[in-house]
Amino acid sequence: MTTPVTPSFITTDIDLIKEAQGMLAIFVPEAGTLDTTAKRVNRLSRGAIARLVDGDGFAKLDEGKAMVLAYPSNMEAEGVVVIKLSRRPDVGSARKAGATLAKMVGSKEVMVLCGNLRRAEEVALGYALRVYEFNDHFTKEATDPGAVKFMVNDVATVRDAASANGAVADGVFFTRDLVNEPANVLTTTEFADRLVALEKLGVTVKVLEEDALEELGMGSLLCVGQGSDSPSKVVVMEWMGGEVGDAPFALVGKGVVFDTGGISLKPAGGMEDMTMDMGGAGVVAGVMKTLAARKAKSNVVGLVGLVENMPSGNAVRPGDVVTSMKGDTIEVINTDAEGRLVLADVLWYAQEQYEPIGMINLATLTGAIIIGLGHENAGVFSNNDALANAFLKSAGLEDEGAWRMPMGKAYDDQLKSRVADMKNVGGRPAGSITAAQFLERFVKPETPWIHLDIAGVASLKTESDFAPKGATGWGVRALNRLIADNFETPQP
Repeated sequence: MTTPVTPSFITTDIDLIKEAQGMLAIFVPEAGTLDTTAKRVNRLSRGAIARLVDGDGFAKLDEGKAMVLAYPSNMEAEGVVVIKLSRRPDVGSARKAGATLAKMVGSKEVMVLCGNLRRAEEVALGYALRVYEFNDHFTKEATDPGAVKFMVNDVATVRDAASANGAVADGVFFTRDLVNEPANVLTTTEFADRLVALEKLGVTVKVLEEDALEELGMGSLLCVGQGSDSPSKVVVMEWMGGEVGDAPFALVGKGVVFDTGGISLKPAGGMEDMTMDMGGAGVVAGVMKTLAARKAKSNVVGLVGLVENMPSGNAVRPGDVVTSMKGDTIEVINTDAEGRLVLADVLWYAQEQYEPIGMINLATLTGAIIIGLGHENAGVFSNNDALANAFLKSAGLEDEGAWRMPMGKAYDDQLKSRVADMKNVGGRPAGSITAAQFLERFVKPETPWIHLDIAGVASLKTESDFAPKGATGWGVRALNRLIADNFETPQP
């Protein structure tokens, strides 16, 4: 698994700047004023920093962007990265500055001269999130990122804050690795094994095999995987760091390790991307790792349904009727609308087993959400305004795009079936909404619930602010903040 770079922190000492190897980084606000460390670099470079800052290039830079002064005189460093950033930046700007720095220095060693810069730990998180490459399957030896050292005035305070952020980076990287992994490697069994490994962090993990799922009556989930040689599983992860006996918050993830569409076969073009159809389960796994790594004072249970959707002589067919754990019958109109069949049973199991105080499910569920929101926002569907607003606030603070979508009876009526309690699709109109309406039928009225359709944000064809092409880890930061701000035991 990919391990985030671990920054080190040292007390500000301008005498160390001259001999620093690799790259240096300084921060200069729009006004162009230089702090103590930047002034030292300016003196050593015979005023080169001041000339760069006074130029048109720096004036045109957006906040968080940077320019490079190559091979400065009187210093060992190969270059100085001059980042435009307020001395008191907001969280998002600080993280983007760190990500900008990471892209500019590549694998080189770097000393980041922060001094009294506010939120230096957020700069460090942005740097760590961007220094990610999934290279497990290259035969050539991977290039390790260079060491990164932050020079700050208050080492203890920044180091403590950065430690908590390090747990977030661990969770994001865990999610990215899972989502990027090819399906011949990340089988349902391998996925479950990687989740069982979270036990070393204190997570209690239980794997429900097919016989147990049959006994529970999970006919909706089991029908999806019946055409595959890979066994279907449900993995339950418990982190009980809050008050003993308090009901947990539940996170539920769709874990379709590969989706051919089943008998309703997808077109060949782009089918290779369906290795990411377990993205919801990947996010749940990453959040659970983060909570455990930072010893969160909360009770949270993560549940993921792991299946593979394949066509075969034993695969579920369009027109088949299956029975869910809840007892409702479902007419399967389209076998490529399989994620909701998986989630239906896991949602019901979560409520029956844990009576959670709230529940959020995540899934790369519909192409329709991409048509509606593109790759900038996940779709947010909810039966509870307070929980929805709390999540949207957390997502906003973490700069993870999310947009609330409507629900209602007219959409729900599209799911009426002639031969069963419901159909698994409602037709082309409002496809992401009717998918949410389907899931809501498996949510008890008293359970505050959110469905996050992450089809457009889980994996990208282009790089983003904090990740290269591929898996983004979207949702780990927002959900961790939601738990931290709303569902943790207050400290004495």
